Amino acid sequence: MAATTASTMMKKGDFVELNYTGTLTQEKLVFDTTEEKIAKQQEIYNADATSKYKPAIICVGQNSIVKGLDDELVGKELNKEYTIVLPPEKAFGKKDAKLIQLVPTSKFLQQKIQPIPGLQVTIDNEVGTIKMVSGGRTLVDFNHPLASKEVSYTIKALRIVTDTKEKLTALMRLQFNEEEVQATLAAQNGKNDSITATISLKAFQKFPQELLDQLSQEFSKKVHELIPEITAVALKQGKSQEKDIKKPA
Repeated sequence: MAATTASTMMKKGDFVELNYTGTLTQEKLVFDTTEEKIAKQQEIYNADATSKYKPAIICVGQNSIVKGLDDELVGKELNKEYTIVLPPEKAFGKKDAKLIQLVPTSKFLQQKIQPIPGLQVTIDNEVGTIKMVSGGRTLVDFNHPLASKEVSYTIKALRIVTDTKEKLTALMRLQFNEEEVQATLAAQNGKNDSITATISLKAFQKFPQELLDQLSQEFSKKVHELIPEITAVALKQGKSQEKDIKKPA
């Protein structure tokens, strides 16, 4: 049997393409998957989100997936299937009674929302699930829907991504939660040390300039941390605005 080498094992900072399927351990119900066939078999297929049914590219150690699962990736081999069981505290947390709150029903009606049990709502930028409606009050649970649940993930890492442009594109998608991203690389002195990343204007057109500047600086630092061969970044917003960011001191 061939010995496992470091190059076939995942480590922190690697960009990895992997398939995964998440299951509620006790109920044996699949709640998330990157594989279209499994989604259809388990009747959780979402025709409005077809782009999710493909191997995901994540950066190990950056919590772009459930933290407990992210931690378990280090040291795992490529092209080998693993089943990883996560207790609630390493998955979606335990239920917190303080996050189950009574909200005036009138607050929903003012937003033209008819509160009914099971409906997901956003209140003061917090997502919750309506549990009960009684008279003028509505009980809302702001815990994660899978809080206090033990889950298991079946994972298989397909490859470690080495292409600079592919890593940058993956990072942009993870950072900005946008599928429609573009990036171009310009080499200087034989090295990729100048990057122009075009971000969808649609995603940022309502953001104030101050917030955009802050996002630009944070993204630049993240790029230099995770893709060190890139030493300069220029972010463009559509056709009208451009923000050049040099390598942080």
